[in-house]
Parts: sequence; C-alpha cells; structure tokens
Amino acid sequence: MPAWAQATASHADAPLQDAAPVTIGAIEISGAFTRATLPNAPVAGGFMTITNTGTEDDRLVGVETGIAKEGQIHEMAMEGDVMKMRQLTDGLLIPAGESVSLAPGGYHLMFMGLNAAIAEGDAVPVTLIFEKAGTITLDLMAGGTAASQAMGH
Repeated sequence: MPAWAQATASHADAPLQDAAPVTIGAIEISGAFTRATLPNAPVAGGFMTITNTGTEDDRLVGVETGIAKEGQIHEMAMEGDVMKMRQLTDGLLIPAGESVSLAPGGYHLMFMGLNAAIAEGDAVPVTLIFEKAGTITLDLMAGGTAASQAMGH
C-alpha cells in the first residue's frame, strides 16, 4: 500500500455516500470522491460538490496532493463539435449562495503524474485552497474505475 494511503486506510471501507460534509468558512464540501486507477495510469480525477453558504463569492484557486506531482483544476467544455479539457489557471468561481458540482464530464480536479495506482477503497488526502475561506485537507474516497462503472460493476 502506498505511504499516502497507509495514513488514511482506516477510512478506506467507508461508503462514498456516507462521507460527512466538511466546512471551512462559508464553504461546505460534500460527496468527495475519486476513482480507482489502472496500474501505471498517469492521471486521476477528483470530484465533489462545493457550496458557498456565504454572501461573498469565493474561488477555488489550488489543489495539492501527495499522490501526484501536480494537482490542477479543470473543466470539460464543448468547443464547436469537440469536447475539450482545459486547466482553469485562474481557479473556479464558487458564487455566493450557490453550489458548484465537480463531476466527470464537467469541472473536476486533475492529479497529474501519479506516484502510485489508486485502489478502490483508498482514502486519498487532498488539500483544497480557497481565495477567501482558506485551506482545508480532506479525503477523497476511491470508488471503482471509470471502466468498471461504465460496465455496471
């Protein structure tokens, strides 16, 4: 088991939907998860819902994790007839009083240059950096691979 997974292995068997929301300032994060990766996969994604309960907009400006060389904030968007992924170098706006979903096929976190495979059930520690609310570290619980989910496993 990779060192980053050993520190949080006690949470590894918790169901994804049972993860308690975490709060920092006016920001509430719920439903945080990642997917297991195949051996030698170079990247992984992170997903969650971020709710801003405050009266001022905030912005997710950074993501860090020990499982990869770099964490980035991305979006998938249609450009003409082509779906493209791009890094949001200015971060992701979380409007006051609204929720933003980070989900497959939309906004998401990218973990580039994985140090090891992510196994189903792993708890992957990730640090999110918000412009106003500050910095918070939480575990993304690893569900099945995208391939296993697509096949109904």
